[in-house]
Amino acid sequence: MKLVLLAVVAALALPGSHVLADTWPSKPIRLIVPLTAGSGADVAGRIIARHMSEALKQPVTVENRPGAGGQIGTQVVASAAPDGYTLLVQSASHAANPAIYKKLPYDPLRDFVDVALLGVTPYVMVTSKDGPYQTPKALIDAARARPGQVPFASAGVGSSTHLAAEYFAQVAGVKMMHVPYKGSPEAIQDSIAGRTAFYMAPINTAVGHVNGARLTALGVTSKQRNEALPNVPTLAEQGVNDFSIGLWFGMWAPTGTPADVVQKLNAQVAVALQDKGVREQFAKLGIGASTMKPEEFARFVRDEIATNKRIVASAGIQPE
Repeated sequence: MKLVLLAVVAALALPGSHVLADTWPSKPIRLIVPLTAGSGADVAGRIIARHMSEALKQPVTVENRPGAGGQIGTQVVASAAPDGYTLLVQSASHAANPAIYKKLPYDPLRDFVDVALLGVTPYVMVTSKDGPYQTPKALIDAARARPGQVPFASAGVGSSTHLAAEYFAQVAGVKMMHVPYKGSPEAIQDSIAGRTAFYMAPINTAVGHVNGARLTALGVTSKQRNEALPNVPTLAEQGVNDFSIGLWFGMWAPTGTPADVVQKLNAQVAVALQDKGVREQFAKLGIGASTMKPEEFARFVRDEIATNKRIVASAGIQPE
């Protein structure tokens, strides 16, 4: 009898046990966003959190832990208990950081379970309303005339906005000067002020400024126009041939999180993304709701890491 009781106690203590999965969630869930408030991942995460909280009958809160290109908040999740109560919501930067940094305080593949894709959105290339470059052609011509001198903003070294701009430069065949900022809000403000030639902004951070005539939208980075900015042509339409790149948002859990909990989380995200209200909120922000099973998302993340490494190598960026 004593052996049986010990076995039961041991099973209850195992983080991967079915007992944990069967009782999840029994307490509040934290979504750690390693980016600033107002970033695309932050906004998407808060929309999903509200829906999950109502569905799961437990508080689901978003906690911003920005810094070091997303490394600080990501490390928090990597070190958390693998019980489904501390999760990461991050942008495509999660797949960019391995190409930018020589050594990360975590391994994006070994230390995380890929839970779910939340959505995909194009970037919109924006510039000051009073700036000298009011078309993509004018910008490219200036960069060709002054190689490496035309500055572009990003939300930080290795951020998805950085690599999107580097990819644009590669496709256009020009060299430009990278000016990193702490996050999208700062990059947007200096773009409005004309202190940088352009910023490859997530649509949700720029749409209000474009509609409010504070920024000029030079083009979106998708193959088709986006319903959040229907009158803004794609960059491909304007001669940047075959150019297409998107920003995406995902959810991860620490390695060791029970498979049943991961599947439940994935199912909750899928249900949220089918909700009419969520889809309408996403659409206003230019985000296309997109679902994947955990194994599909895992393949997607690995493909994105490989793509980013190619962009970094072609740009001649030296990992920090």
